Amino acid sequence: MSARDQFLTAFRGEMQGTVNAQSSADELFQNETLRPILKLQNDLFLEVFRNYITKSKTDFYHFSVEKKLHFIEHSIQRDIKFRNSLKGIVIALFTAEEYIRYIQNSSDLNKRMMSMLIERLKNQVQLFELQV
Repeated sequence: MSARDQFLTAFRGEMQGTVNAQSSADELFQNETLRPILKLQNDLFLEVFRNYITKSKTDFYHFSVEKKLHFIEHSIQRDIKFRNSLKGIVIALFTAEEYIRYIQNSSDLNKRMMSMLIERLKNQVQLFELQV
């Protein structure tokens, strides 16, 4: 394991979630890699989404909570450039070994990654208030 890989795994911290004998390889990757990275990068994701709101020129801050939740989900699912940018923020913190595991099943892992990120942002929707 390279010095970079050792640094990244130590920096990200402990595994999130539970893993047992019945856990699939994707679940294991999700809990060992994706969840710690999403947690570590949370503040950055919030700022990136705030910037996306500004660039989108919508009236997001005056939307109802339900419409804000829909906007979060729709933005990540439909805006390919934005989604790819978010994926890049996560993938940049993969070790070389994790990247090799990721590319073997990137489609399913991308779905997991984006679903978890959407839920993370939705659960923090109250943080997206207009700053005066």
